[in-house]
Amino acid sequence: MNTTTTTELKHEIYQLLREYEQRPSESVRNKLVKLNYGLVRKEVHYWSNQCQESHEDLLQVGCLGLIRAIEKFELSKGNAFSSYAVPYIRGEIQHYLRDKGVTMRIPRRWLALQQQAVGISHSLREKYNRQPSDAEIAEALGIPHSEWQEIKLAWINRSPLSLDVPIQEGEEGSVSLGELVPDHGYRSFQLAQEDQIRLQQALVQLENRTREVLECVFLQDLTQKQVAEQLGISVVTVSRQVKKGLGLLKQIMGSGDH
Repeated sequence: MNTTTTTELKHEIYQLLREYEQRPSESVRNKLVKLNYGLVRKEVHYWSNQCQESHEDLLQVGCLGLIRAIEKFELSKGNAFSSYAVPYIRGEIQHYLRDKGVTMRIPRRWLALQQQAVGISHSLREKYNRQPSDAEIAEALGIPHSEWQEIKLAWINRSPLSLDVPIQEGEEGSVSLGELVPDHGYRSFQLAQEDQIRLQQALVQLENRTREVLECVFLQDLTQKQVAEQLGISVVTVSRQVKKGLGLLKQIMGSGDH
């Protein structure tokens, strides 16, 4: 797709979103689903490689997520619709797979590459005195950048968010990720799907290092010492990043309405 066509498509989507926000109708919503169907296809392609579920079923479920994103989207927030919609599509698919008790499988080769990446990342940090980029890690592993992105996504999505893991905040005691959600009716391991999506969107807004630290703590259940070792930084830095990240998440989660 050339630049002109892409620009025209974005403009058409913007106009339809504005129209739908002012006067919701099924016909406008269906046009938006059709124009953004590629987002669903891309997400389903990833998940269909992780489980045995019907490709067609996953497409239908992903479209439900896309429809929810269209209904919730607010132009005034200034978000790109594609970035806003993907967590909804992904969340709907994850919710469906969890309800069916589907176990995500990570290829043995990917597990081995993930383990190799930890050592490679540490070596590159010592060599360049900075966090290596995904492209540098992929090159060192001898795999395409796109495959490394898929490995990372599979690793993150292998289990639900560990929302009740307590995070120490120094003198202020501890807090769990679940406590960042304004609605305390969902203070359990599985948050309501809507809040799961809001948390995913909030995490995406953090800068790379802060997000990386929080993902290690919340998604991989690592201690701050283990995070420090894995990322090649001090425990003090990890503690500061956790505190900074939790503060930003509180602001982000507190500023949005259902």
